[in-house]
Amino acid sequence: MAFEGLSEKLNNVFKKLKSRGKLTESDVKEAMREVRLALLEADVSYKVVKDFVKSVTERAVGEEVLASLTPAQQVIKIVNEELCSLMGNSNARINMASKPPTVIMMCGLQGSGKTTHAAKLAKLLKKEGHRPLLAACDIYRPAAINQLQVVGQKADVKVFEMGQIDPVIIAKQALAHAKDYGHDILIIDTAGRLHIDEALMDELVNIKEITQPNEIMLVVDAMTGQDAVNVAKAFDDAVGITGVLMSKLDSDTRGGAALSVLAVTGKPIKFVGMGEKLDDFEQFHPERMASRILGMGDVLTLIEKAENVMSQKEAEKLTKKFKENKFDMDDLLDQMKQIKKLGSMKSIIGMLPGVGNKNKDADIDESQIGRIEAIITSMTKAERAKPSIINPSRKKRIAKGSGTRVEDVNRLLKQFEQMQQMMKKFTGGNNKMSLRKARKQLAGMNFDKMTGKSGGNLPKL
Repeated sequence: MAFEGLSEKLNNVFKKLKSRGKLTESDVKEAMREVRLALLEADVSYKVVKDFVKSVTERAVGEEVLASLTPAQQVIKIVNEELCSLMGNSNARINMASKPPTVIMMCGLQGSGKTTHAAKLAKLLKKEGHRPLLAACDIYRPAAINQLQVVGQKADVKVFEMGQIDPVIIAKQALAHAKDYGHDILIIDTAGRLHIDEALMDELVNIKEITQPNEIMLVVDAMTGQDAVNVAKAFDDAVGITGVLMSKLDSDTRGGAALSVLAVTGKPIKFVGMGEKLDDFEQFHPERMASRILGMGDVLTLIEKAENVMSQKEAEKLTKKFKENKFDMDDLLDQMKQIKKLGSMKSIIGMLPGVGNKNKDADIDESQIGRIEAIITSMTKAERAKPSIINPSRKKRIAKGSGTRVEDVNRLLKQFEQMQQMMKKFTGGNNKMSLRKARKQLAGMNFDKMTGKSGGNLPKL
């Protein structure tokens, strides 16, 4: 995960500060030297690091901080605020046209994930109630048009293409098509190159002139480090970008580019790609990213992900089942599928405050949910509705059908029984169980098994 190394180093610095109680100016300056090294190792621009450390130091050595009852916490607060400032402070949004369609021109080097992320953006905008149209203007890369059609179909968004003719003509006709057929957003997938060249820039400028885009979104690969910042600057100088979409921020990268882009180019990061799937895509929130870097978790993003995979109607239905104690194995199977949609267990755990850093090296068994699904689907309808009828012979049949052991079936049945007892405890009398508490029980149900730890569920949110 991006920033993992930086997050660990910063937390070690803050741990030392907390252990000292009262701080001196030299304590703060020593800590800032370690912060400087951590940022440089994360591939953050040297000038950005220099300015950042200077700003934090000036604020942290003030009398108000050093004389406070919790000076270490004050320093952490300042670092958090400066990180937010470094990445933009507020959430940068798409520049929408006053008169539709809004034109978004996607550009970037080959391999940055431009085509896939054009579809990801289109899917996100469709969820928000828009009618996006994708335009295939990459006529050079083999199968680029076909790739856009495939991801467009997955996103349930129409793709406009005219084959391998002049991209400027395609862009012009796509804009006319969007106006004629009521598409309020046009996303143009332009051609990339292996490196920045004059022909590429000229073509982009021509498309820009003919379509007058409201947004020129540059897609950069987070794994390229400071090269991503250099690419952003080059595109901005030549074409004039309005924002950055950073792909592969989920990768095992140092992530320094995300902390340098705004300071170097003056252009904000607006969206980030966090995985291979079309749903692994988020609006960039500087304050949430700062919170993740400092090991404080990102509960808001986790809640948003949960809301995206479960409708209000489904939530109310589930709550009713909890309250009436009618939650069965079929419901558990549905919830396992919902949890899978949230992403990997490691990414979910990483968003929980104080949990991500502690368990970053934990041996998380991502296939555990798959095994639970296999066991439940091997049960009959009657067994799912009433697990208490499952006797030893039935357990053997279920284990054989799911490719698991009888012990695995026993463990699941025992955990399900414990969960039902917990529900009775919460729903008994006047004590009504909330949906959040119920879902926490589900989320924490297999945490011990997956991490190899014992002694309780996930920490409280």
